[in-house]
Amino acid sequence: MAYRTLTDRDVDDCLSMREAVQIIERAFVERAEGTFVSPPRFRVDGGGGALVFTAGGAIGSEKLVGFRVYDTFPGEHPDRTQLVAVFSAETGVLQGIVIGERVGIMRTGAIGGVAVKHMARPDAATLAILGTGKQARAQLEAAVAVHDFQTVKVYSPNAEHRRRFIEAMEPKVAADLCAVESARACVDGADVVICATNSSSPVLEADWVKEGAHINTVGPKYVGAHEIPIELIQRSGALVTDSLEQLQAYPKPHVATQASRTPDMIDLADIVAGKAAGRKGVRDITLFFSVGLAGTEVVVAGEVLRRAGVSAQG
Repeated sequence: MAYRTLTDRDVDDCLSMREAVQIIERAFVERAEGTFVSPPRFRVDGGGGALVFTAGGAIGSEKLVGFRVYDTFPGEHPDRTQLVAVFSAETGVLQGIVIGERVGIMRTGAIGGVAVKHMARPDAATLAILGTGKQARAQLEAAVAVHDFQTVKVYSPNAEHRRRFIEAMEPKVAADLCAVESARACVDGADVVICATNSSSPVLEADWVKEGAHINTVGPKYVGAHEIPIELIQRSGALVTDSLEQLQAYPKPHVATQASRTPDMIDLADIVAGKAAGRKGVRDITLFFSVGLAGTEVVVAGEVLRRAGVSAQG
């Protein structure tokens, strides 16, 4: 077989988060130029759960298409996993498969990093992280890859989770990294706030957020289940997402519809390409809704395969 099968270990061996951010940034440029394919994700019902597919790719400079698939079945099983399949956009030849969760985690973190790079104030010094899971780690790693923060504050309701997060991330973060004992203490005074939780109710209050701050929200964001408050959306001067198509395709309405702001939503690709401004003024609060731009997993996996020695031409 001409194609190769790689794993999470290969992803970490072949690609740094800084490099992943650069790959995702190029993908946004292609999206702005009209050469990035990214339809909304779709589900295949399996009875007890579903398979979820995100498909797309970069047909301009990268010339790669493919899909990622993961499941929503309940419970845990040691053999459950997800995969990304990468094909040549010129020949249709399968380039390879990357099995595991690392590509998905890395690309979501990198998307958040691109948002911080293009939307946070240049003088941002303090970063707040609400959440201590795998995605919170990826978001932090990407944020410090694009900006030099002096202080990083971390909060989770679980003190042991905070301790483990600090222990894992200290070798990767040059800034002063500290755990705090409340969400308010974490958000207070922060120039950038990253919410990466699984909470269906707001984990912060709008008036905790300082003027000029930038917020990334990665967790739940539907009407009736959202990790940020409606009032914060209403306070924000710029609402941005990585995929307007996906935002509008959720089976449950996006929380921004509750604040009547979806017509004002900006595509992050337009900001990256210089077609729109990430913020209008230094006192504006800016808000990025990460929904997962389909196809970005494909370009990340494609670069891993290339570095592992797989020809992009098949």
